[in-house]
Amino acid sequence: MRIAYLHSGSIPSVYANGVHVMRMCDAFTDAGHDTELYALPGTAPAEDVHAYYGTRNRFPIRTLPLPSVPGIGVWLRARRLRAEILRHGVPDLLYGRDLHGLVAASGLAPLVYETHLLWHSKAVRAAERLLFRSPGLARVVFVSQALADDYRAAFPRLGARLGARPGTDLVTAHDCADPVPAGGPVAELPGRPGAVKAGYVGHLYPGRGTDVILALAGRLPDVDFHLVGGTEQDLAHWRGRNTRTNVHFHGHLPPAALPPYHRAFDIVLAPYQQRVACAGGIGDIARWVSPMKLFEYMAYGKAIVVSDLPVLREVMAHGRTCLMCPPGDVAAWADAVMALAGDPARRRALGEAARRQLLERHTWRARADRVLPPGGRAAPQGPGEPADLPGEGRP
Repeated sequence: MRIAYLHSGSIPSVYANGVHVMRMCDAFTDAGHDTELYALPGTAPAEDVHAYYGTRNRFPIRTLPLPSVPGIGVWLRARRLRAEILRHGVPDLLYGRDLHGLVAASGLAPLVYETHLLWHSKAVRAAERLLFRSPGLARVVFVSQALADDYRAAFPRLGARLGARPGTDLVTAHDCADPVPAGGPVAELPGRPGAVKAGYVGHLYPGRGTDVILALAGRLPDVDFHLVGGTEQDLAHWRGRNTRTNVHFHGHLPPAALPPYHRAFDIVLAPYQQRVACAGGIGDIARWVSPMKLFEYMAYGKAIVVSDLPVLREVMAHGRTCLMCPPGDVAAWADAVMALAGDPARRRALGEAARRQLLERHTWRARADRVLPPGGRAAPQGPGEPADLPGEGRP
């Protein structure tokens, strides 16, 4: 099957949404589908985009810029995206997180919409209503069950409408990670030889728990803390607040360069707070978040300490695959890290259980099959016209 993935973000970029999209396109290609990606032009330097992300497959990536026209720029780009899809040949399925692009391309092929947060913007809600009325919509994919529940509450007719047609439904599919082969290079980290290494990989936005990690470093001077990721602005902010010699900031690295760091850690941290910002440090996704870092930690069989948030309990189980702590309770976090630091056997047991769960339920390849309509495609749609777009009439 030929799949066009529509992404509203930039490729390559420093953001997690780019990693997610590239991993999904890789998984679709692994599953035997002919995959092509449409995205915004890159915002991170990379001579070879596939090498930057470490993909196995070299699927085509086509970029279209966002016009600087307030209010309707996204719709102008969506119209151009539809024309570009027609120019390269209509695929069998249009999949993606580009809401406006999917609305504009409706009528060309069956649609699958994946969403990671429920926007409160009236303009976004209006665009979603347009999409949900499209006869070509085959499936809506949510990144957590909490998000699926909130969508059902916000759009009460959505499930009933989709459920009335065979092969169409609402699907929850958490984020994932690729299985990790045994062995491989291990990063040579700064710090003290023999010290337990606690690692964090990800952005340093508000709500990601960087302040908790700095507080832990003060309470646990015998543990070395390593933070991988962050924009230059965020790094400058947190470096300026850090006074501990056992904290090491490594900055942003290409996704393909992260495996040696994962292998080097003894314990890994995911201290999400009650409010969690998304890309750019805005918004709040704490109710719905499905962090890729958790699944990557699981893939490497690492002992995980993670915040006890309802959405994270959809995947993690305290005492079985991780230790869970109240988000802002630094004393509880210190106790958990110290318990693991002094018990290598428990670290191994938790890490192995988490890795088994990942292999059984949370690989990108398995997710690719889960999110596609039954049989790999939905009923074909005729090449009709797209829905009316705000601010524009029919062409």
